[in-house]
Parts: sequence; C-alpha cells; structure tokens
Amino acid sequence: METNNQLKPNISKIAFWDVNFNNIDFEGNSIFVMDKVFNYGIWSDIVEILRFYGVERIRKEIVQAPYFKNTTLSFLCVILNLTEDDFIVYQRRQARKPIWNQ
Repeated sequence: METNNQLKPNISKIAFWDVNFNNIDFEGNSIFVMDKVFNYGIWSDIVEILRFYGVERIRKEIVQAPYFKNTTLSFLCVILNLTEDDFIVYQRRQARKPIWNQ
C-alpha cells in the first residue's frame, strides 16, 4: 500500500512535544514520525499512522528506527509479525557490553 495522498496524517500533537509539529515533513521523516507515535502516541495516533503509511511500508522502515521502549518493541513485533532481531535498536542493545560485571 502506498502513502496516502494526504499531506499529514490526522494525529494528535501529543508525541511531538519537543518539535514544531507544523514543520514536520511526514514523507521525508517517516521513520522519525513512526518512532515518535509508536513510543509516545495515543492509540488513535497509532491506528492513523498504520492507515497513513500502510503496514508494508511501516514493516520495511520501522526496523531502522534508533530507539524503542521495550514494550513498544514487543508490540511492534506482534502487530508487524517481526522479531526483535529484525530491529537495529535491538541489535545495538545486544552488542553493547555491560558497564560492570553482574
């Protein structure tokens, strides 16, 4: 499914407290938008992002996002039929050595 012709998804500004919402390039910064909405958005925002970008595009791009809460990562694995290993953020976490011995 291709991106909707609409310029902006119909989402709240809740997840974008730290940026100027009106200046977001939803097409050019899609990974940023997905990251913010899945980590900090409300349920209606998540549903709208799934509709706006489409599941296939999200599945392809979301694995490149730099940060996810653990619960968000688990949620994305379930709804997108992915594994944690598919995500760069998970691979980076696994590669990081502990600061001290446990």
